[in-house]
Amino acid sequence: MTKPTTILLAEDEPALGQIIKESLETRNFNVLLCENGEKAFEVYKNESPELLVLDVMMPKKDGFTLAKDIRTVDDTIPIIFLTAKSQTQDVVEGFTIGGNDYLKKPFSIEELIVRINNLLQRTKLQKTTELLTVGHYSFNFPKQLLQFKDEESVQLTHREAHLLFHLIKNKNAVLNRSVILNKLWGNDDFFSARSMDVFISKLRKKLNKDTNIQILNVRGFGYKLIC
Repeated sequence: MTKPTTILLAEDEPALGQIIKESLETRNFNVLLCENGEKAFEVYKNESPELLVLDVMMPKKDGFTLAKDIRTVDDTIPIIFLTAKSQTQDVVEGFTIGGNDYLKKPFSIEELIVRINNLLQRTKLQKTTELLTVGHYSFNFPKQLLQFKDEESVQLTHREAHLLFHLIKNKNAVLNRSVILNKLWGNDDFFSARSMDVFISKLRKKLNKDTNIQILNVRGFGYKLIC
């Protein structure tokens, strides 16, 4: 029998936390439930979970702060935020500090499970993909490292790495905006689209040492990496 994937769930609403825990356990996940951010950080350090589901609004340490602390020691573990916040800046902040996905409350357990499985599949892909090149850059997708010629490598975030991976795999062709939003963000709504625009801007800056590389915005369709 396949060993269950261990998920750390940080949720301060006892009833909701228990519902999520029991639902995930029926799908062969091992769930570590914590009621606040401080306890979640201790459990993370002691138990080595494979994926994190973090409520944003928690006592003692909120989900964003917890994610920042974890990202200082682990830049690859997938993180899903659960949030009642819907302001664009809150969603963008979550992705910027290293979140990989988010769900706005209320949400369906089935949707959470789909997003968890998608992230786990992407993480598995990341570990098996070979070194890629674009222009004078080399890109180590498994380690999320981008290097220009012989200079020191730059560490990318989980989402930056996956977005760059798909841009390179579709080099000189249009990467459909809706398709990539659904693949990496789980939907193609306004908040996800704004977040992707932020990540595209970051990638442009990190690739600007090679003037032959451009990421073009193809209005109405998506993005195109040309080299």
